[in-house]
Amino acid sequence: MSEARNRGSESTREVIVETALRLFRERGFEATTMRAIAAEAGVSVGNAYYYFAGKEALIQAYYDRAQAEHEAACRELLAEETSFAARLSGVLREWVRVSEPYHEFAVKFFKHAAEPTNPLSPFSAQSSPAREASIAIYRQVVEGSHDRMNAELREELPELLWLLSMGMVLFWVHDTSPGCERTQRLIDVTVPLVDRLVGLSHLPGLRGITKDFIAAVHELRA
Repeated sequence: MSEARNRGSESTREVIVETALRLFRERGFEATTMRAIAAEAGVSVGNAYYYFAGKEALIQAYYDRAQAEHEAACRELLAEETSFAARLSGVLREWVRVSEPYHEFAVKFFKHAAEPTNPLSPFSAQSSPAREASIAIYRQVVEGSHDRMNAELREELPELLWLLSMGMVLFWVHDTSPGCERTQRLIDVTVPLVDRLVGLSHLPGLRGITKDFIAAVHELRA
């Protein structure tokens, strides 16, 4: 009985999330109320609030779901590929692919996520579960690579790659080209540059520069 109840709860939760995302796309985040979401989802307002404390919680649910989809899409690639460049390129391309259905929504919603103090920002404390899950994917990119790189840089690289991906997201949001071709091209030109810099980081003549760069990252983080 409890298992059936859990399945029903999860189904209701998903219906509410899907309904909210549709209404956010159609009406915008500000104009969409929890009452409207509940009505469209066929549940009571109290039931909607039972699953989600508010609209912000629904966006966090979207973040978590999108992150889970990205992780699943990358699983085979990360299990088979050992080249750093191929792993990074593949992970970025899979993000573009799985995010494509949400592109229209992202364009309308981005102004909220771009506000530094907004809890919906990917840098906020509220977004930390999705952020840490995303960084974990880039940690797999680094740890599963057989390429040589500076040991200290290897430790910092997952978070730096996540920051790179945030730049890609910003570009993607504003990309109006068919199939987001410009974003794909950005991946084409960016990944080889990152790969080359990472590959050079272990060379004796560049270790000092690498250490200075890592020290700057630590200072900015603090």
